[in-house]
Amino acid sequence: MNRIFLACAGGAALLSMGSCATMSEDQCLAGAWGEQGYKDGYAGLSESRLEAHAEACAKYGVVPDSRAYFSAREDGLRGYCVPERGFAEAVRGNSYAGVCRGPMEGAFLAAFSDGQEVYQAEQAVSDARSRIDSLGGRAAELDDKIAYFEGQARDRDLTEEARDAARARARELRREREDTIREWRRAQDELDDAERRARDVRYYFQSRYSW
Repeated sequence: MNRIFLACAGGAALLSMGSCATMSEDQCLAGAWGEQGYKDGYAGLSESRLEAHAEACAKYGVVPDSRAYFSAREDGLRGYCVPERGFAEAVRGNSYAGVCRGPMEGAFLAAFSDGQEVYQAEQAVSDARSRIDSLGGRAAELDDKIAYFEGQARDRDLTEEARDAARARARELRREREDTIREWRRAQDELDDAERRARDVRYYFQSRYSW
């Protein structure tokens, strides 16, 4: 539940930052506030969205029709505040702005929590793959450095002191590479676990939400 409300706070901040661009001049002048209210409700946007629209349209001398907007918004919310939609929104990583009320919200939040479980399982897979890629890249970089210092250690044009320093550096890099490869193997195991978890979660929820 905490994750839901943290996501809500982040979404509210984003809406606030982008409020000036919520409607174009043509949309403001068209005055289709019922249509806009339905769209915002169906998208699960908070009531404060109308304030953002008012700000966007003020420069064109247009005042929103709040009655038409909120009446249509309620219709849009009825399409948003259903379990299937809550699940789908969470699976996509979207936030919830606390717009559903009464019994609808309880069912919506339960489904949203289920969707978050799927999202987090998929995110764990993505994170594990990114870590594997990063460690693989680091190992390749170390290979290049090791080859360079090993070449320095064999270079008869260098002093014995310089060759010794190159050999010491190559040893350090080989140890670092061994540690990196051990981490890479652990990351591979983590990926296997994450993929199994993601498969189990998808299988568990796919029939419940026809997903």
